[in-house]
Amino acid sequence: MTAAVEMPRVEECVVAACSYNDTGDCHAFAITIGSPDHAHCHTFVEMPAIRGGVDGMTAQVGACQRADCRHNEQLECHAPGIRVGPDNDMADCMTYDER
Repeated sequence: MTAAVEMPRVEECVVAACSYNDTGDCHAFAITIGSPDHAHCHTFVEMPAIRGGVDGMTAQVGACQRADCRHNEQLECHAPGIRVGPDNDMADCMTYDER
């Protein structure tokens, strides 16, 4: 059995249209980042009438599919924290840094 490691936190999310976003804080339990072509936040949900997540919780990066990011080791993010914002898509990891 392996011990759980501390996952990086989503320090800021400026994607106001996401149902997990509450005044710049992501309240999902964990998010997934990445596609083969860019660092998209796969947890992004746009449902204006519904707020998601858990009050008082700050999201963590549960998985990252961008193996070409310098923060990625075995599909786990090792950045101290990440920012999510608009780039190629509605919600992308702005901490992504190609190796």
